[in-house]
Amino acid sequence: MDSGGRRVLLVLTGVLSLALYAVLAVALAVVVSAVLADPPSLWLVVTGVVGSALLFGYASYRAGATRILAALDAQYVPPEMAPRLHERLDEIAARMGVQRPSVYVAVLDAPNALAVGARGGGVVVLDYRLARILRPEELDAILAHELAHLEGYDGLVQTLASSVLQSVAGVAFLALLPVGVLVAGVSRTATYLSARQPVPFRVHLRRTHYRVGQLVVLALLAFTLALRAHSRRRELVADDRAVDVTGDPLALARGLRRIQRASDPYRGLWSSLFVHGDEDALSKLLATHPPMDDRIERLRERAEPSERLPVQVR
Repeated sequence: MDSGGRRVLLVLTGVLSLALYAVLAVALAVVVSAVLADPPSLWLVVTGVVGSALLFGYASYRAGATRILAALDAQYVPPEMAPRLHERLDEIAARMGVQRPSVYVAVLDAPNALAVGARGGGVVVLDYRLARILRPEELDAILAHELAHLEGYDGLVQTLASSVLQSVAGVAFLALLPVGVLVAGVSRTATYLSARQPVPFRVHLRRTHYRVGQLVVLALLAFTLALRAHSRRRELVADDRAVDVTGDPLALARGLRRIQRASDPYRGLWSSLFVHGDEDALSKLLATHPPMDDRIERLRERAEPSERLPVQVR
């Protein structure tokens, strides 16, 4: 086919494509008009979305520990295998008035600790190297920090809030998708009419999906930032609670410093669950943890004036 015939074919395809998208737009307009003609109660819609999000979020939370343990290939540590660890954990849990969590050990990408569950039956996962790099008082402080998360139901709150955010994002995505498809269709039609070969349709749809997703992220950015800010505040609260329980802010500071040195520059799949903080200035607003240096300095300020030397570890 010569260039003239190819151009005519592309223009005809563009006209047919425009007609198809016009029919789709009319169909969407009819559906929207029908819904708006007798709209459901706003409170009913909000209650339904939030209620279902909380329900699914709680179900995900209840099953979350099992999924995380399986994904990490974590192994249960019975009391007879590590009696001293369990004794310290029993003592800390008794001071905090929470049920002692189960202890698991895993081979993580970096020495670290995480807590999942709540005060009625939580789980603490320790990297197998923590016992080697931390002194006993530092490990106690890290355990107290993790138990503070269980005590405050931090995992449950974050899971429920994330579930609500994802549900709202899903509704927003569905609301914006028809508009995105229509705009993308007009763009594709313009490509045909200009006698240029458009990208494959699957690539076109993937781009449309991505662009609509970007709009949703921007629209819900304030909620995301608020959720992440709450997570950072809870990390500081857990630090304070650990200090209240152990009475030794510098032990926690030294423990965090040792974990930081052993972990950086680790940023893995489970990094948002661990006890480190993102220190990249560009990601601070979206970080789930405060910068580690800020946490350590804050703990140092809680120590006695005579002990407020820079936190150093050997």
